[in-house]
Amino acid sequence: MQNVIDTLRSQSASHVEKLKEWLRIPSVSTDSNQKGEVRRAGEFVRDELADAGFEVRIDETPGHPVVLAKWHGAEGAPTLLVYGHYDVQPPEPLELWRHGAFEPTIEGDDLIARGSTDDKGQALALVLGIGGVLRETGSLPINVTFLIEGEEEIGSPNLAPYIDAHLDELKADIALISDCTQFGPRMPAITVGLKGLVYLQVDLVGPNRDLHSGSFGGAVENPANALATMLSKLIDSDGRVLIPGFYDKVRDLTDAERVEISKLPFSEADFAAELEVPMVHGEQGYNTLERKWARPTLDINGLLSGWTGEGAKTVLPSKAMAKFSMRLVADQHPDEIAELAKKFLAEICPPTCKMTISIDHGAEPVLVDATNPWLAVAARAIEKGFEKTPVMIREGGSIPVVSVLKKALGIDTILLGLGLPDDNAHSPNEKFHLPDYQRGIETAAWLLAEMAEG
Repeated sequence: MQNVIDTLRSQSASHVEKLKEWLRIPSVSTDSNQKGEVRRAGEFVRDELADAGFEVRIDETPGHPVVLAKWHGAEGAPTLLVYGHYDVQPPEPLELWRHGAFEPTIEGDDLIARGSTDDKGQALALVLGIGGVLRETGSLPINVTFLIEGEEEIGSPNLAPYIDAHLDELKADIALISDCTQFGPRMPAITVGLKGLVYLQVDLVGPNRDLHSGSFGGAVENPANALATMLSKLIDSDGRVLIPGFYDKVRDLTDAERVEISKLPFSEADFAAELEVPMVHGEQGYNTLERKWARPTLDINGLLSGWTGEGAKTVLPSKAMAKFSMRLVADQHPDEIAELAKKFLAEICPPTCKMTISIDHGAEPVLVDATNPWLAVAARAIEKGFEKTPVMIREGGSIPVVSVLKKALGIDTILLGLGLPDDNAHSPNEKFHLPDYQRGIETAAWLLAEMAEG
């Protein structure tokens, strides 16, 4: 394997150029005008896998296509299912980017572009590392399947049906995903917990048109006022969610888990300073890492009503809208929490407005058993690739495919984060630290050897 690693290191410059080529494709899955570009991004990774020696195809879905690649020539060896996604978040607001969002630019050791870390850079590291072994040796020590989709950023609406329709082809012993982060610089990590998600939109309608606030104020309900009052009843000033039944099934941290979290090098003061906020905030009785990783939350994600342009317009708006998300932990179920939220909103909505509630998408929380033997195998590979022993962490975000794979295939997932917490995923000036990109490539190669040994 060391010969393969030496070859991969000698190709580091070409690895960067390949990533830059992929990042130039504006594969924004939420933008129907970019459908062709999203497909082109899928074709890019299809061609890369085919060139490495995989049997590969693009499968159509009702939305964006899925890239499926296989090399199953290691009879009796375990099978690794590698997941990634080639779609990216919208780049707006464009004016905050130092360079064009789809004009990858190197600043020091960082590559700046939309999708650089989420998830094109991390996915390509796995493709190049595993593909590099196949190119160099003509075979792999284990069986590998790649499943790379183009709809992760819109909730993967067609992924679960696709997996259900291809169960035999996707059978595996363990899955691998790199769509998360390390704990910090030169602190590689395996993520063993992910939060679930419920995302709702609430629309209130009052009068049949916008009204003059002087002539009609005090005579009819203002939907913006009503919605603000409703939202204030969802969470208290200490960060405690007020929806009845919300905490009923929450699995609390054990004392041992809290001790392990406390050992990690984390400064709440530094965290606040980096974000330029006066102080941290959240549910009382828990520190910041505990709240981020293992406590459920509710956050308003967007508000819209009335006049928001320049200057004044004394309008009593006809409509008001809010989007909010709830991040869930084991053993909360998104469907149950959504129903609790809908019931509570119906109770607190004033009779003076008409309300509509829509659920955008959701995901189940994930907690990997710490005794899973594949975690130790992955840790050995990470130690060789990063020359550091990884820490076990949780993540406040959601990766819906992890629970989908568990349900459909009965397998756990190794969540190997190659990014950094300050990579600006979903934000302007998203970046990927190029030394970690190369380490990820080498780690993916090492993982095959470690899995073969068991």
